[in-house]
Amino acid sequence: MRPFLLILSFLMLAGCATDERTSLVVYSPHGKEMLTDTEMAFEALHPDINVQWIDMGGQDAYDRVRTEKANPAASIWWGGDGPTFTRAASEGLIEPYTPAWADAVPAAGRGADDMWFATYLTPEVILFNSRTVPEGERPTDWDDLLEPEWNDRIIIRYPGASSTMRTIWGALIMRQPSVEEGYRWLARLDVNTKTYAADPTQLYLKVAREEGDVSLWNMPDSYIQSEINGYPFAFALPSSGTPVLHDAIALVKNGPASDAARLFYEHVTSDSALVDQANRYYRIPARSDIDPMQLPAWMRDGEIREMEVDWERLSTEGPTWMQYWDENIKGRGAEYLEANPGS
Repeated sequence: MRPFLLILSFLMLAGCATDERTSLVVYSPHGKEMLTDTEMAFEALHPDINVQWIDMGGQDAYDRVRTEKANPAASIWWGGDGPTFTRAASEGLIEPYTPAWADAVPAAGRGADDMWFATYLTPEVILFNSRTVPEGERPTDWDDLLEPEWNDRIIIRYPGASSTMRTIWGALIMRQPSVEEGYRWLARLDVNTKTYAADPTQLYLKVAREEGDVSLWNMPDSYIQSEINGYPFAFALPSSGTPVLHDAIALVKNGPASDAARLFYEHVTSDSALVDQANRYYRIPARSDIDPMQLPAWMRDGEIREMEVDWERLSTEGPTWMQYWDENIKGRGAEYLEANPGS
């Protein structure tokens, strides 16, 4: 090919590759299945906007927004626990926005000055491999996991990067009479833990491959991995009660494409989107004005015993608890118990 034709071909290809749409970056832990479908639905309505989502743990999203504070890359942070969003608000990482449906969410599901709003109510569960843990032998409550029969059978998503796990860890600490006794409870769990998975994908694979067969996780993702992806998973809602996380959304402060971000915020929290997310992705809407007859039967009729959680305390003290666990208990549970036998 002659040189000028080669140059012309390159320029034509470069022109075709240019995307002149407005870029909208979303940080979210909601998984590739739901994020891909959301991207396609939103772009069909707004073809001038290019949604670019990055799937990461809720704590990872907070860390990234915090790191990028001076020059935000993302405009929307969609998913994570209320206490983490409250902490982000106190650090000037997110900005207020009052959605059209704001009055349908109770005070516990919204941040001060409308900094964040809950989109879903997310119960935490005990996940297990349905092939290797037969009915009648399955754990039904948190304390069951401390029994010797579960030694070297528990796989846990590393809590440092996960809003789900940090919520579970904090709730289990507060479930005990004192923080010290909460640490000892987690140390006993560590004794039975085979390994800590780096991310949800590794967690799913390890449990599915029977490297371990029990974990602690959230209900929607447990459903998704079983019903959509075909993993041999089942779960139990702890009989003594479980923390129900307020899964939140917020605008990143000074994030680019602010108009597109507001459109996306309203889109993913609209009546139709929430009904779709409930039926296809097992997400329980936080809004009280969604017609229950449009929701799946298990969501309308199921009973979830909610654990009482001091969310404000979890927001302020949780990071300290997490750091202490990471530095003193993770992988050293037996040593910790020997050094801290309790009463």
